Amino acid sequence: MKNKLKLYFNAAQSAKIGIWELNLKKSSVYWDAVTRCILEVPEDFIPVLGSAIPFYTEGENRDRIKFFLDQAINEGIPFSDKFQITTAKNNIKYVECNCQIVFKNGKPRRLLGTFQDITKEQNLINELQLNVEKFSSIFSSANDAIFIIDTSDGFITQYNPRAVVLSGYNNSELIGLHISELFPDKYNKKVAIFMKYHLAKDDYIVNEAYLKTKSGEAVPVEIASGKKFQVGEKNYLVCFIRDISERKSAESNMNMLSLAVSETTDTIIIADAMGKTVWANKAYLELTGFSLNEIVGYTPGFLSKGPETDQHTTDIMKQAIQQKKSIKVTILNYKKNKEKYWFDLNINPVFNKQNTLINYIGVGRDVSIRQAKELELNKLLEVTTDQNNKLFNFAHIISHNIRSHTSNLSMILEVMNDTEDVEEKLSYIDLFKEATEKLSETIEYLNETITIQKSTNLEKTKICLKDEIEKTKNILNLTIKENQITVLDTIPDDLTIFAVPAYLESILLNLFTNAIRYKSPDRATTLEINYELNDQHTIINFKDNGLGIDLDKNGHKIFGMFKTFHGNSDARGIGLFITKNQIEAMKGKIEVESEVGVGSTFKLYLNEK
Repeated sequence: MKNKLKLYFNAAQSAKIGIWELNLKKSSVYWDAVTRCILEVPEDFIPVLGSAIPFYTEGENRDRIKFFLDQAINEGIPFSDKFQITTAKNNIKYVECNCQIVFKNGKPRRLLGTFQDITKEQNLINELQLNVEKFSSIFSSANDAIFIIDTSDGFITQYNPRAVVLSGYNNSELIGLHISELFPDKYNKKVAIFMKYHLAKDDYIVNEAYLKTKSGEAVPVEIASGKKFQVGEKNYLVCFIRDISERKSAESNMNMLSLAVSETTDTIIIADAMGKTVWANKAYLELTGFSLNEIVGYTPGFLSKGPETDQHTTDIMKQAIQQKKSIKVTILNYKKNKEKYWFDLNINPVFNKQNTLINYIGVGRDVSIRQAKELELNKLLEVTTDQNNKLFNFAHIISHNIRSHTSNLSMILEVMNDTEDVEEKLSYIDLFKEATEKLSETIEYLNETITIQKSTNLEKTKICLKDEIEKTKNILNLTIKENQITVLDTIPDDLTIFAVPAYLESILLNLFTNAIRYKSPDRATTLEINYELNDQHTIINFKDNGLGIDLDKNGHKIFGMFKTFHGNSDARGIGLFITKNQIEAMKGKIEVESEVGVGSTFKLYLNEK
């Protein structure tokens, strides 16, 4: 018997199974080396009654072992169960404790048991249970419909709640339903191939199809298969079916919008949050002449800006973009070939749900024709306004000057009529003659002015300016010599202008005679004639060192009719008025810079481009 017991202890020790004993009569306790090792107590640890209880984790485990021990001691009921303990070194372990009862005279005398560390096994079980709970949770709450199919016959064996919602079948109808019943007839072949492929392989592939609900509705879905798994002798396949109705609808709408954006005649360009171009439609590329590759990564303004692009408008656009605001502008842009075009542009920022700026969208239209019409209209309005003002002044002049002469004539006739003296009557004839000559002269000036104003289709010819200046100098040669005028002419021999010959001759005579007539008595008189060029005109400068004009006082009327400023008896105030009208009739303009006591410079803008 002792040999058998020794063999049992040795076998238990080899299997790392602890042995323990509670002698109820002697109130003694025995733990073998394995038990002490499991509890992580010293080898010389001597257990007493109650030594084991504190190792059981406080709470349910400790209460349960107390209950089992009480039943074993008082009622002789054996037990076997698993417990969580905390060792002497504070390590958590799981143990399996078995207890058998030795009776004497019908009463429990000794409790004999085994004590085995099952921590590794229990951890695996715990982990497995956790995974099962996770799988159950995912399976039940997944947004995708999940079907588990018996691969031997294609029947559904399990499904999740989402499968019921998507298919419209109830719980009893889905179990045992063949998977092909969930798809329209025209997809059966496709589904059969899909199933056959996945039954043969474990590849993960996603296919699109339509699911047929119980009510017959076709719902666009995405089918994905998981790996096969085996339970017993049967193999199963997991299928995930996702409702993609919203995505398909969004794709359809997106395709329509994309087609509309691509084909619209309005230009559309999209930039990222940094203002760099990411896309443009066909209308924009056709308008600007750039390819998509040439504009992606650049700011639209960088490529379309040119020398005549308005900087103020550009700054307003930059400010709006920096402030992430919408803006509408009309701006002069340049195509790839540097051709100009007017562009109506609406820029709008685009924000995501988090109110973060993601894009700018610019919608524009070529408005060059409209802009040209507007510019032409504005110019016509300016001309009309100018003509109205001239007409008003002209009417005022006619009214004033002719009325003065006619009043004078009426007065002379009245005086002649009142006298009976023949000699006195005859003495008034000279006054009458002088008055009629003045009236005739006024009418002649007015007629000349009307002629200039009416000459809208004047024929300009190419004229050598140097030659015309020499002609004028020859005509006024005697006057120039008598007044000791020095003419400094730096006009090149080959400089030509387009002008009406008669007008140019009149203009030069007026400017020469003005320089002579209003020379300064305090210095030798000079008249400098030179020229300069700008983008639009050839500018002829006549600079004298004469009396000069107070422009602050008289600048607004210097080119007015019958306006004189120096009190010269022979001044009639008609020369500059006619000169201005002649230049404007040739599409040019005249400006003056003058200072009293220094002189004047008249600038003639000719050869308009």
